[in-house]
Amino acid sequence: MKRRIVMSMLAGVTLLASTLLGAPPAPAAQPVDVPAEFGTDWHDPITAVPPVTKPSGKTCQVTVAEAQFRDFTPYKGAYSPPDGCGDRWSKVVLRMDGKVKGRQYDRLGHLRIGGVEIFRTSTPEPSPDGIEWSVEKDVTRYSDTFRADHDVEMLIGNVVDDTYTGVIDVKVTLTFYAGRPAANPDRVLTLHDGTLTTPRNSERIVAEVYATGSGGGCEEFWYLAAPDPAPYSCKAAGGPYREVQIKVDGQLAGIAAPFPHVWTGGWSNPFLWYVVPGPRAFDVKPIEYDLTPFAGLLNDGRPHRVEVSVVGVPEGQSGWSAPVNVLVRQDAERAHVTGKLTVHKTGDLANSSTYTPGSEHRVDAEGGHRLTVAGYVDTSHGRVTTTVRRSLAHDSAHRWTDGENLDALDATWTDEQSVTVGGRGPARTTRTQRTYTMDGSIVIGADDRLRTVLTLGDRASVVTTRDGRRTRWSWVDDTYTGDAAWTLNVPRDQRHAVGTTSERYRSYGSDGCHDRSLTSVQGVLTEDRSRC
Repeated sequence: MKRRIVMSMLAGVTLLASTLLGAPPAPAAQPVDVPAEFGTDWHDPITAVPPVTKPSGKTCQVTVAEAQFRDFTPYKGAYSPPDGCGDRWSKVVLRMDGKVKGRQYDRLGHLRIGGVEIFRTSTPEPSPDGIEWSVEKDVTRYSDTFRADHDVEMLIGNVVDDTYTGVIDVKVTLTFYAGRPAANPDRVLTLHDGTLTTPRNSERIVAEVYATGSGGGCEEFWYLAAPDPAPYSCKAAGGPYREVQIKVDGQLAGIAAPFPHVWTGGWSNPFLWYVVPGPRAFDVKPIEYDLTPFAGLLNDGRPHRVEVSVVGVPEGQSGWSAPVNVLVRQDAERAHVTGKLTVHKTGDLANSSTYTPGSEHRVDAEGGHRLTVAGYVDTSHGRVTTTVRRSLAHDSAHRWTDGENLDALDATWTDEQSVTVGGRGPARTTRTQRTYTMDGSIVIGADDRLRTVLTLGDRASVVTTRDGRRTRWSWVDDTYTGDAAWTLNVPRDQRHAVGTTSERYRSYGSDGCHDRSLTSVQGVLTEDRSRC
């Protein structure tokens, strides 16, 4: 996309994860209410993602951070467990309330308690009159961290000067729900100097990585990278293929497709995102890797090197953040759980990018990778085997003209995984299929009129079977569509900006149904419809 107008309009660092709270349904605006162009105010940000469900009963709340971000100075604070709700909870919900006014880019940031990254998100771009938004996330899995006093660090890297006036004001709380504890990890660990030391009785080990390409450089929109000799402004020798890998002592232990995040200034058109953000823009979900096949190796009481890298990034180029948490379940009846890695099969990494010159340049890219690992642990309840199979695939067609006044991409990523756990009784298999899609274009006309049309898809299906019978299932489809235009190189009141954006989030499965649609026109919410 034309770099002089900044495709992503992002100038950030890195922060947080979550579910943007859906505001109460608003009455549909009548056509007469819709302004001819964006003015000085618009509807507060909203998504169709379902809210976090909350149990009834006694609650306790702790304020974790309260800060105003003007620069890249992190907030430093202290956390102490709540009084009155015990030290085991049925649920823990994080909530961030934010507000900002004036002019500001979208920003990224993080929240860490005791070094554990529990929250990562990006921020919306404000109206001159100001916006407010709220984000919630279920953080129950970090309960081990919450049971002790810890330092708190939060950062939303920002710049405030005569041009960019928006100070980002946030408050973060944790609400603890007393009651029967959920089945959570016994320990939540972080890496120390790139090494991990697990308890010697670990029987399940899962790493999570909050991987984001960001920082304003080309890796922010890595999916557009073109190989030499293609005349494009963002280059990578291997083209746009990216893969997030995790290694244990130098041995490949997990592979994953990164999610193609589009932040709220993305695709050269902030008018796409003022009200309805793209999928995961306010919910940066971690990639999960089941490292249980390596438990026999990791349980020797020694530190082991754990490394995360992103395949395809040009050497020496920055732009990726990939902090790691490790969630461990322990065998309470044994001081030492032994085991062994029994299978390690790595397929060849396929990656090709074909450049076709012409009045409309084109790069066709394909890539993929497979990995199978298996191992066992001898626990107090018998030998447990775990087999993890993961398969990645990517294909895309990228078209552009000289000067990048036309820039278009049609891309699909798939990430399929199966985890089979066997022990006493029938084996349990969980199959997960993730599909990410991006289909869009930017066109800049002779009149300096820029138009962006874009569709984004975030889909996943998860099925768990035991003895061939389905025991749990879920299906999610989060689809965003947008069409916005504005005039470049003129004062704001002459941009004549128009934009229609919509999101439909559908989820079905063992936990019920959610189906909500949102539409905004010129910053006015014109539809908020629930079908379940």
